[in-house]
Amino acid sequence: MSDIAKQNAAEAALKLVEPDMILGLGTGSTAAIFVRLLAERVKAGLKIVGTPTSEATDKLARSLGIRLVAPDELERIDLTIDGADEFDPALNLIKGGGAALLREKIIAEASERMVVIADAGKEVQSLGKFPLPIEVNAFGSELTRRRIHHHIASLGLGSAPSSWRMATGESLLHTDGGHLILDLSCGVIPDPKALGEALDDIPGVVEHGLFIGYAEQVIVGEVEGARIVRKR
Repeated sequence: MSDIAKQNAAEAALKLVEPDMILGLGTGSTAAIFVRLLAERVKAGLKIVGTPTSEATDKLARSLGIRLVAPDELERIDLTIDGADEFDPALNLIKGGGAALLREKIIAEASERMVVIADAGKEVQSLGKFPLPIEVNAFGSELTRRRIHHHIASLGLGSAPSSWRMATGESLLHTDGGHLILDLSCGVIPDPKALGEALDDIPGVVEHGLFIGYAEQVIVGEVEGARIVRKR
C-alpha cells in the first residue's frame, strides 16, 4: 500500500474516534500511521485512553504523548483499530505478520468494536495466500509442529509447508510474550473456522492468526481515498 493510501485509511478510521473512548491500538505500519494521527488529535485536546497490542505500539504511543493503560486496568475497550494481512468477504482475517497476534486477539476480543484498516491488496476471496502465523510455545515446539500437521491433514491441508519465522541471521523470532511463530503456507483455507478450531485443540499452540468474527468493517485505503467494506 502506498503511503497516501495508508494515510487515507488511517484518516477515515480516525473519524470513528469519539471523546473519552478507550481505544485498542493495533500493530503494523498502517496502525502506526493511525497512532500518529491520533496523537495530533490528542495534542489538540481530544481526551482518549489507549491500550496497545505490542511493545512497539506501546513505545510509539508513549513517545507521542498518548495516555496508555494496561489491559488489566480496563473493564471495557470501546473500539480497536488494527491492520490485517488478509480479509475475505465475511471479514474473516489473517493477522500476525507483525508477530503480535496473541495480544492483538486479546484486545480485539475485549472490544465492543474492531475496525480494520488495510489496502486493496489484502482483500481476497479466500484466506490463505498469506502464510498463517501460529504462535507456539517454545517447549516441545517441533512436537507441536508435527501435531499441527497431523491435525490439519483431515482438513485437506496436509501438504501445507510450514517454517519457523526468523529474526536476524539464524536466530528464531520471539514474540513479545516469548513464543515462536510458525508460518503455515496454506495457499487456500477452505474453512477458516474449522482450521481455527483444530489449532485451538493443540496444547502447544498459544494462538493463531485466524480472526473469525472480530471485524465489524474494513476501511480500505486507496490513493483516491478510502472505502468501507462490510460483511456480505
